[in-house]
Amino acid sequence: MRRRPNGPLNVPRLFLVVPMLALAGCGAPGAAGSRAERAAAEDAVRAAAPTGAPAPRPAPAAHDGSTGMDHAAHQSASTNDSAFTALQRRGQAAMGVDQYTSAHQFEPLADGGRIVLQRDAADSAGTATIRAHLREIAARFAAGDFAVPMFVHSQEVPGTRTMAARRATIRYDFAERPGGGEVRITTRDSAAIAAVHEFLAFQRGDHRVGEAR
Repeated sequence: MRRRPNGPLNVPRLFLVVPMLALAGCGAPGAAGSRAERAAAEDAVRAAAPTGAPAPRPAPAAHDGSTGMDHAAHQSASTNDSAFTALQRRGQAAMGVDQYTSAHQFEPLADGGRIVLQRDAADSAGTATIRAHLREIAARFAAGDFAVPMFVHSQEVPGTRTMAARRATIRYDFAERPGGGEVRITTRDSAAIAAVHEFLAFQRGDHRVGEAR
């Protein structure tokens, strides 16, 4: 099982301003500050966030075919691990729960898809935080606002431009699940469906869904 590293957060100055989406007063980790303070932090993140074409991602580590990796492949693997650790930290900041002890699902469906987030074990405070986050995400996405995934992934997320442009054709419905909840995404628009599937595929890859954590 992957252990979450200890020590202070060492990320660029941009990400020291964090959008805390959990509702104030829920008592969960990361749920701090007034609504006005959170809004100010999110505005700062949005203003400083990267725009335009997505930034290049580190290439997957290549194996040299022997019993180990060559130096370049080993360096690439280390870079990928560092990038994933940083993503997990930003995810915790945005969602209010530990990413290593929470389960994501990004499921494509014929009419759109669904985003699921649940705690791995019984955690009433964490469950409340997840539900508040997903309700907020559903409202933001419906308005064409994808600043939160841009912050978590440190780049413009594939599919979000089309999802924002065609937001009038897409529904985002929150529903509770044990330990968390889901956002069901539905549309009859073929371009929107393709964009939703692109968005979910990227999320699955970047969050390493299905891999041991």
